[in-house]
Amino acid sequence: MPTLTRDHFIPQGGTIGIIGGGQLGQMMALDAKYAGMKTIILDPTPDCPAGQCADDQLVAPYDDRRAIEELAARADVLTYEFENVDLAALEAVADQVELPQGTELLRITKDRLREKSFLRDAGLSTAPFRAVKNAAELTAALEEIGYPSVLKTCEGGYDGHGQVVLKSAADLAGCDAILATKNCILEGWVDFDLECSVMVARNANGEVVTFPVSENIHQNEILHLSIVPARISEELQDRAQEMAKRIARKLDLKGILGVEMFVKEDGAIYVNELAPRPHNSGHFSIEACDFSQFALHNRAICNWPLPAPTLLKPAVMVNVLGQHQKGAAALIKQKPTWHFHDYGKAESRINRKMGHVTILTDDLDATIEEIAATHLWDN
Repeated sequence: MPTLTRDHFIPQGGTIGIIGGGQLGQMMALDAKYAGMKTIILDPTPDCPAGQCADDQLVAPYDDRRAIEELAARADVLTYEFENVDLAALEAVADQVELPQGTELLRITKDRLREKSFLRDAGLSTAPFRAVKNAAELTAALEEIGYPSVLKTCEGGYDGHGQVVLKSAADLAGCDAILATKNCILEGWVDFDLECSVMVARNANGEVVTFPVSENIHQNEILHLSIVPARISEELQDRAQEMAKRIARKLDLKGILGVEMFVKEDGAIYVNELAPRPHNSGHFSIEACDFSQFALHNRAICNWPLPAPTLLKPAVMVNVLGQHQKGAAALIKQKPTWHFHDYGKAESRINRKMGHVTILTDDLDATIEEIAATHLWDN
């Protein structure tokens, strides 16, 4: 069993246990290997993306208590790459292995109502919201919040799943599946000028740093482009980064956190969601910064000193979904300066994230036009 260290410092040669074997776990494992760390993945899919580059993989469901106990016994520190982790299982091994992120961060971010309440109580602006458990409560909430609004499941939704936009009473017919969960939230619509996000990292020593602000453009509720730096004023960028740091301190964060935000035309910034892990919109950092979001996450959970990441060059990141995969591979011969990433997923599906491309540039607008000119991402 690992010996718990007083200052949580995990030296080179230590083992990071990662719950989840997708692309985020893969990029954590790759960075860990560069830094001289070992990794063990827990994921039910053999040869999952993270398992392909880790030192070992435990093939078991995420809520398998014995597997999590084995992972804890073999690792010096535990982390996760997604929110749907069994909290009770983590709490059961908290005295056996370093668990720097703890369980309170997951408890808050797993549930949209708790998350919004935390943000409101921390003095940050969010969309108006109400808890909803049934059709009657939805009717009452709509009387307060009005249309347009968004009904979401409190747990489990992602990339547009588990939510429905309500523009009028005619859209209520599409709410049955979400209401059936009996644990929902109605959020008012924020008329924003653009969406952005900030990746913020903090270690056990209280050092906190942020990445440059990313401007995010979505298609069909899935992130399409991340543009860095965001095309907003320096004053707004500074304010967004300070908001992210405030959230990190309030959460006693140890690791990295994605803070998704709405920026209104008048300059008001609303916090939309939190991601207690590396985030899709931070992938640009692998090539565009001197330290990636994965490097800072691993450093933070191992309580290494945290450098303030520097943007070496502006960048645009574009997601490669299942329907884009073959076309993106064909572009390799035409785009020598593009950085192509493929996650090694066994099954390609429409709207499934299969990889991404990062382009370093001196002209963001021209690069966005270059991406559009391929017509690969028209659907």
